[in-house]
Amino acid sequence: PLSLNQLQKDLEEVKELLTNATRKRVRDVLLAEKQKLELEIKNQPPPKPKDVTEEEKSSLGGYTVKINNYGWDQSDKFVKIYISLNGVQKLPAENVQVNFTERSFDLLVKNLNGKNYTMTFNNLLKPISVDGSSRKIKTDMVLIMCKKKREEKWDCLTQVEKESKEKEKAAYDTTDPSEGLMNILKKMYAEGDDEMKRTINKAWVESREKQYKGDIPMDI
Repeated sequence: PLSLNQLQKDLEEVKELLTNATRKRVRDVLLAEKQKLELEIKNQPPPKPKDVTEEEKSSLGGYTVKINNYGWDQSDKFVKIYISLNGVQKLPAENVQVNFTERSFDLLVKNLNGKNYTMTFNNLLKPISVDGSSRKIKTDMVLIMCKKKREEKWDCLTQVEKESKEKEKAAYDTTDPSEGLMNILKKMYAEGDDEMKRTINKAWVESREKQYKGDIPMDI
C-alpha cells in the first residue's frame, strides 16, 4: 500500500491536472480519482504509539554527556544557574526539560548536535518553590531560575558544598599557626602543577637544611 506521503503527492498532481483539464470526460475521470485519493488519505491508520516511543528512543539514543561546568548568581528572589551549550537556541523548546523539586532539579537537553546533555543538582542548600522556578533558553546558554522560598542569601548551591567548605575552614582554623600553614602548603601541593610542586619541594628542602645547620655546632 502507498504511504500517506505518496498518496498526498498523487492528490496534488491530480489537482494540478484538474486545473488544466478542459475536456469533460477527462475532468470526470480526474474528479473520480481525486475523491478516491481523498478517501484513502482519510482512512489512513494513525501512527502506532510504538513508533513514537521508537522515535523517542532514537532521539535519546547516542551519547549522553554529564554537564559539570556552570556559573551561578543570585538575586533576592532567585538563584540562577548558567549552563553554556553551543547552539542550544536552535533546538525545539521541548528538547530542553527541567524537573524541579523543593531541594533539587535535573536538566535534560535532548539531541543537541547528536548528543544528550544531563545535569542533576540534589540537596540544594535551601528549599525552592517548584511553581516559581523555570528555565530560559538563550544564545548558547540555558539559564535555570530557582525561586527561593525565603528571600535570604545563599553562601553556596548545595549542602555538600557547604559541608566541604566547613571542613576546609576547620583544617585552617587551628591553634598552631604553623600547622595551619602546613595544611595550606599540603593543599597547594596536592592541587598544584609540576612547577608548583617543584617550588614547594625546593622551599621545603632549603628550610630543612637551615634547621639542620642551625642544630649542629660549628666545630664538628
